[in-house]
Amino acid sequence: MHGIRLKRAQGNPRLKLGDILFKIAKANLAAPFAPGSLEFDGHDPDLLAQFCVSEAWTGDLSSGVIKLGQWSTMLHGLTSSECGLLSLMHCYDAHDRARILDLFEQAATASSSFCYSTTALGVGGHRQPIFCVGESIGMEGKHAGSMVGMFLFPRFKLEPGSQLASRQ
Repeated sequence: MHGIRLKRAQGNPRLKLGDILFKIAKANLAAPFAPGSLEFDGHDPDLLAQFCVSEAWTGDLSSGVIKLGQWSTMLHGLTSSECGLLSLMHCYDAHDRARILDLFEQAATASSSFCYSTTALGVGGHRQPIFCVGESIGMEGKHAGSMVGMFLFPRFKLEPGSQLASRQ
C-alpha cells in the first residue's frame, strides 16, 4: 500500500521525491532533546489553537479500546468516544488504511514513537486533514501495553477531490 508521498523536496537533500511520510521510531524516552530542538516551555498553545484543533487520545492494547475526546469522536464520524482501531479508521482515505494499520501493529509489539497523516471523508464530500503523533509501551516484559497520542485537525477542509500531496 502506498503512503502519502512528498510532492516536492527542494531545499532538503534528505528528502527525495517519493519518500513516504508515515513514520515509526524506537522510543528512547530517557534521551535528551537534540540540540536546538524545541523545549517544553517553548510551545505556544494559543498559536496551535489558531491553526488546528488538538486533542489527546489513549489506547489499551490488552482490550483494543481507543478512547477519544469529544472533537476526535466527532471529526472521525463516530458516535462513541470508545472504539476499536478499525472503527477509528473507517473514515480515513482508503489508500492510507493498510499503512496506518501496519504502523499501529508495529507500535503494539514494541515500545515506539509514531506519526501519520491522512484525510477523513466528511459530510458533503469534504475532506478533513488529520495528523496523529503517539507513542506506545508495547506488550513486552511486564507491561500491559498502552498507547497515548494527540490528533491535530487543521482548521480547514479540503474540497471534494483535492489532496495535500500527490500519490505515486
